[in-house]
Amino acid sequence: MKKLVAYITSGYPEKSFSIDLALALGESGVDTLEFGVPFSDPVADGPLIEKANHKALESGFKFKDLLEISEIVAPKVDTLWMGYFNSFYQQNLQELIPLAKKLQVNGLIIPDLPHEEALLYKDLFSDNNFSNISFVAPTDSEARIKEVVSAAQKFIYMVAYTGITGSGQAEDLQPFLTSIKKYSQTPVYVGFGVNAKTAKYKVVGADGVIVGSAFIDILLKDSLSYTQKISQCSELAKIIKSEIN
Repeated sequence: MKKLVAYITSGYPEKSFSIDLALALGESGVDTLEFGVPFSDPVADGPLIEKANHKALESGFKFKDLLEISEIVAPKVDTLWMGYFNSFYQQNLQELIPLAKKLQVNGLIIPDLPHEEALLYKDLFSDNNFSNISFVAPTDSEARIKEVVSAAQKFIYMVAYTGITGSGQAEDLQPFLTSIKKYSQTPVYVGFGVNAKTAKYKVVGADGVIVGSAFIDILLKDSLSYTQKISQCSELAKIIKSEIN
């Protein structure tokens, strides 16, 4: 069974909604929730997620909101935190990672933390049995792919193309997948540009998909009630889970 990871922006449009949506997604086929930490300059994310980030910050999002959301959701649905390094660094990683583990969060996804710098925190992650998700991109050399994925934990985040999330660009991913799988048995999940229309072909040869902008697009529709947003996101999750399997 191929896996579905769903990204949602924490605290958007509000904290209680994030909890309700996350639990509904868990019941609709989502295997792992990726809680995005709102950040003022989310450089790896497309315009939809960037807009949701800004709206969450404008509404007063604080890091403690992420902790409160995770305390309720993480015991019920496999949970990761996705954010830019500064967001986590400001919380003191030596204290934050044990706290996250206590909340039953299982790892971090940090798109702006290079592999070489992440090695500085390798023991901290290992000592807490906590994953730091590795990224590989089509621009990486085979030697770099080997280095990055050799000790990858939980899953490998395979960037489907060079660019930002949500733009739907198509590429032949098979040579890239072959290079990754040559050096690691860790599951490979495809991210960037994955939606109901693209999931079926993007997942070929991979072990799962990561979907963000397609969910956030629904959340940004002001014409929908909270109930409608949750219903449409849940339906989308079911469709994608069906498409990839």
